Amino acid sequence: MTKNAYLKSTPIFLAFLVMGFGDVSGPLTSQLQSDFSLNNFQAGLVTFMAFIMFGLLSVPMGLFQDRKGRKQVLLLGLFAALIGMILPMIGKYESFPLILGGLLFLGTGATLLQVAGNPIMRDVSPEGKYSRNLSFGQFVKAIGSLSGSLIPLLAARYWGLDWKILFPIYGGVMLLVVVILLMTKIEEQAEKEKPATLKSCFGLLKNPYVLLMVIGIFLYVGSEVSMSAKLPNFLEAKFDYDIKEKGLFGTLFFFISLMTGRFLGGVILNWLSPKKFLVITSILAIAGIAGLFIASSQVMAFVFIFIIGLGFANIFPLIFSMTVDALPERSNEISGLMVTAIIGGSLCSHPFWCSSGPVLTYGRISCSSPVYGLHSLHRFQKHKSIGHGYIQ
Repeated sequence: MTKNAYLKSTPIFLAFLVMGFGDVSGPLTSQLQSDFSLNNFQAGLVTFMAFIMFGLLSVPMGLFQDRKGRKQVLLLGLFAALIGMILPMIGKYESFPLILGGLLFLGTGATLLQVAGNPIMRDVSPEGKYSRNLSFGQFVKAIGSLSGSLIPLLAARYWGLDWKILFPIYGGVMLLVVVILLMTKIEEQAEKEKPATLKSCFGLLKNPYVLLMVIGIFLYVGSEVSMSAKLPNFLEAKFDYDIKEKGLFGTLFFFISLMTGRFLGGVILNWLSPKKFLVITSILAIAGIAGLFIASSQVMAFVFIFIIGLGFANIFPLIFSMTVDALPERSNEISGLMVTAIIGGSLCSHPFWCSSGPVLTYGRISCSSPVYGLHSLHRFQKHKSIGHGYIQ
């Protein structure tokens, strides 16, 4: 990448960092439940507020940015997230409704950043390097996601502070990113002359390739959520793992492997095509899941958890970038559909799907995404006219 390309991509990578802040609702839930003596329904509102906007705003904002531009939506997302950081501070962290309102604005910001951030990365990427940069972007996002757990932990250990420290820190970072983005000129790639409509957006689902990839995102999110949520139960059932003392370590290890895989993916995609890499990463994920089921010790189990994370790590950026590269003139509509599938995918981890127990549920759902990825590529190979003959 040239110096100019680095300068243009820096605020986009920082936007991905802020995007990761949107995952703070998970670590915050238990903290807020303890501090405000919340019942389970009230605690459930914490994650609900953070994710509901993915389902409500993704497609409308995809259409909006088709008219107004991706940088505008990116800025709107940053401002919305910044408001979300200010509201709890106004209430001095003593008002649960204001905290919920803050998380709603944070979720709104994260939604807008997802809708605009993924396709705008293509505008600042050298030709043929979109998949690589999107994998690096997901790596940066993972750092933001982990900060929601690590910052309060470090603050409590060294300064006697708690979860409240997240809001001023996140707010300061968001304000800095807004300033840098305003100072950066980004030339967005020209779209089709006719603006997108709701009908044209959902009409894309008639394209078999787009439909396959949207379902792929749906299943991937469900797979990742199921992995992070069900790993402690799986380890307890298979190895008599003590959830109270070490339960979150399996999930933390999984997220560390995701971060590692996304970083490595950004490097590997310098010389390997996205299509081949998706095949390799899907096979790796399936092998890791199969290995976890036959693992005879906790050490072997954690080795396979790491392999699963490496396999899962790049499925989302690969599916997204390959679809946008196939139909670049429809990138805003594709982005809206893909981001909407994020909340749809979380339905896979709903208790309704868990009637056969945590072990079988974990295996069934976690296998679905990589298996489906391979199936999609096979189908695409048989219909190369889809997506204008893309995938090399």
